[in-house]
Amino acid sequence: MESNMNCFWGSNNRRAVYIPVSGTITQMQRMAVNGNGYGGCTKMITVEDENGVITNFFINPSTYVVGYETLYEGLPVTVFYNGNLPAPMIYPPQYMAAVVAVQMEGQMVAVGYFDQNLLAADQSLQLNLDANTEVVTANNQLFLGNPGGHTLVVLYNQTTRSIPPQTTPEKIVVLCGR
Repeated sequence: MESNMNCFWGSNNRRAVYIPVSGTITQMQRMAVNGNGYGGCTKMITVEDENGVITNFFINPSTYVVGYETLYEGLPVTVFYNGNLPAPMIYPPQYMAAVVAVQMEGQMVAVGYFDQNLLAADQSLQLNLDANTEVVTANNQLFLGNPGGHTLVVLYNQTTRSIPPQTTPEKIVVLCGR
């Protein structure tokens, strides 16, 4: 049996469950580093959804931004965070952003662990690869081999109505080591 420990988070070996929050960036703030001034590498963005619910996210160098887009106030985004990590019980809620995707018409984004058969851990999506599916690592290098058994960022535009829904993604980003 093959073990893939780089896809687990924390000491209890629970896989990350990525929770999406969609809305518009309404504020961006630079963050102090250990109380010693502004280091420039971490910022907090405030995302407001269509119902006016506000969520704050910390963006740091380990946050993967799909397409390396520059984030700015007024930009519609979907931010994914690891729902297994502890979070302070404050309002508005604050989370460490794992993945940020700019919302684009006709494009859907899924983030999560996919098994060797390319089925999402929560069985919400089945991937079918073809010759046109681009598979790369987070630093945009060609990924060689089966992307299954990893945490993936999946970019796609349509699914079947089957259970689970199936898609042939346009692009898969393998988040090695997450």
